[in-house]
Amino acid sequence: MVDAARARKLADRIQQIVAEMLERRIKDPRLGFVTVTDTRITADLREATVFYTVFGSDAERADTAAALESARGIIRSEVGRQTGVRFTPTLEFKHDPLPDSARQLDDLINAAKARDAEVARRAEGAAYAGDPDPYRKPEEDDEPDLNGKADEDGQPAT
Repeated sequence: MVDAARARKLADRIQQIVAEMLERRIKDPRLGFVTVTDTRITADLREATVFYTVFGSDAERADTAAALESARGIIRSEVGRQTGVRFTPTLEFKHDPLPDSARQLDDLINAAKARDAEVARRAEGAAYAGDPDPYRKPEEDDEPDLNGKADEDGQPAT
């Protein structure tokens, strides 16, 4: 077991190396517009999971997954060379569904805002049902005298 801070630093470094490799060195035509979003590494530094997103259709996403799978060995050797760790972690590439979820949440928020705007538009000229002041007011003959004392009947004392 290693320190969590060291594992996080190594995961960040692996993310940088993989992103750089995909941008500059891997020339596979199946590789689409890929963004490396996160990298997680196990506590023993033996396995790293690289999360990525692909801008495009499902077919482009599948092609990119195949391209990453075929380039895994080259990328792993470069990670080992640049990090200098004793055991180079094995790499696993996983599609990150987070941007898709975020897009879906944005759509839901926009729909809620549209419904709120519709309710506000309908409420502009609306009036309350019933009296404008729904609270009961004491009538003039029910008012107590100035000293606030009353007899047993509840009538003001004289």
